[in-house]
Amino acid sequence: MELTDGVIRLSPLCLEDVDPHLAGEDDELVRWLSGGISTRQSVEDYIGRCMDQWEAGGPLHAFGVRAGSGELVGTTEVRFDQPYLQPGTVNISYGLHPEWRGRGIATRAVLLVGAYAAAAGAVQAVLRIEPRNTASIAVARRAGYVPFRQSEEGDGRQFTWYTKSLSP
Repeated sequence: MELTDGVIRLSPLCLEDVDPHLAGEDDELVRWLSGGISTRQSVEDYIGRCMDQWEAGGPLHAFGVRAGSGELVGTTEVRFDQPYLQPGTVNISYGLHPEWRGRGIATRAVLLVGAYAAAAGAVQAVLRIEPRNTASIAVARRAGYVPFRQSEEGDGRQFTWYTKSLSP
């Protein structure tokens, strides 16, 4: 499976992505996305779970974001059937390696994965973003998402939820 807009490609994460994933992790990805510094084992475990989800047709669809000659420049996920979402609504998350930020790639990835989710039957998408993550907020707005609610997680983190209809 591969998605493309002619500039970037999205394809399921695979074990060949472990080293580039580790090499691209920085403080921003740890802070906003993963919540902790990755190890080789934790990345292998994560990608293994993602591969299992693809194989089983599970609710997690994790893609490597690829640019240039196909190198891994980040990741994006779409999660179907989340207990905190209405049926037909998906949660999308994304992160890019530092040298690839500021080029519109994250916006392209969010648009591509949203179109993928719509083709799979989703009617709405949600991006949950911490209010201080101004770069991700800018991506959400460029991709046509609008804020619609605030929430607080059990660990005290605050989120603004951005939404967009995926229906034509």
